[in-house]
Amino acid sequence: MRIISASEIEAALDYRVLVERLRQAFRFGGGAPLRHRHTIPTYGEHDATLMLMPAWQTGRHIGVKIATLFPDNAARKLPTIMGAYLLLDGKTGSPLALIDGPALTNRRTACTSALGAQYLARQDCERLLMVGTGALAPHLILAHAAVRPICHVLIWGRTPAKADRLASRMDRPKFRVRATQDLEGAARGAHVICCATASETPLIHGDWLAPGTHLDLVGGHTPEAREADDAAVAMARVFVDSREGALAEAGDIIQPIQSGVLRRDDIAGDLFDLARGERAGRRYYDQITLFKSVGMALEDLAAAQLAAEVV
Repeated sequence: MRIISASEIEAALDYRVLVERLRQAFRFGGGAPLRHRHTIPTYGEHDATLMLMPAWQTGRHIGVKIATLFPDNAARKLPTIMGAYLLLDGKTGSPLALIDGPALTNRRTACTSALGAQYLARQDCERLLMVGTGALAPHLILAHAAVRPICHVLIWGRTPAKADRLASRMDRPKFRVRATQDLEGAARGAHVICCATASETPLIHGDWLAPGTHLDLVGGHTPEAREADDAAVAMARVFVDSREGALAEAGDIIQPIQSGVLRRDDIAGDLFDLARGERAGRRYYDQITLFKSVGMALEDLAAAQLAAEVV
């Protein structure tokens, strides 16, 4: 069995190539039940969570991601989420590879958002607002830039120093990246707004959104979390990565449904619909679009398959 490290994932998984591999995964499908969540007592301030995410394609591969979420790890200067991915042969069950979980997750999550943007963001998008400064933020910026002509990026975070450091690290002569403390102003001027936070209160408001904006909501993986308010949801054409996952876990979908702003039937489609050509994405230039991802095991499997082929 091969061991594939985080650095090997970073080197091997090209954003454009992985976006296309994800498109094929959603087009042809596979077995991917909802993630299993188990609460683990820690005797600390917060309980931990153990997550199991299995997926398979008959006759090809089986995979499972094992991830842990320890909220108190930040005080220990450790990652909050850690884990590993096990890839198995689909014909014999033989273990093929053990892959660094966080690196795989960051890459596939960013590329899933980029896949959504290919269908939903305007083709002439140049200005991106990144809301959040965590480990996923640089991958989201680069993944969106791989599918749209992004050349101006603003980064907003609750800790301005983190936004400054990330902007300095990513800034290039033809790819301008700056930090901002003016979230409203940055949102009003953005073509794409990408959010990857743990916020439980809306950060993006509907009256900030210019016609034609694409809103990409990546954080908020619990029913209590929100990154956009009801007004933003109400004015947008809404898509999700998977209906089942979004309706079970995504506060940005569940809460608007509970308040009556959004009906289940108002969700225009998911990535299965888009990849198979069963639903149209953006319909016109000035339309506001919203893509909400919660992550699903099929995405991990597609990324793991690619990693095993390339590394």
